[in-house]
Amino acid sequence: MIGYTTQRDAIREAERRRGEEMRPPPPDWLLQYGLNRKNVDAVHAGDCWAAAKSGRCRPASREQVVEALRHGVPACVHCRPDTALGLLDNP
Repeated sequence: MIGYTTQRDAIREAERRRGEEMRPPPPDWLLQYGLNRKNVDAVHAGDCWAAAKSGRCRPASREQVVEALRHGVPACVHCRPDTALGLLDNP
């Protein structure tokens, strides 16, 4: 019985590692959408903890993020994507 548990645990561990290896890399940038899913509420860096908590973010390209910032979408105060992009003013 002990061998079966150890073998099962080894299989689970191998599956977990395989899943981590196959997981796509996190996006570089995220757009956070409002409750209506139409308005963009904020711009985040891909690894921002606040974006992960919101559950309303979608991956975005650098161009989309820059455009959103230039149109007045606020940058996250925690990860400061505007600073990372070299856009210190958010007109």
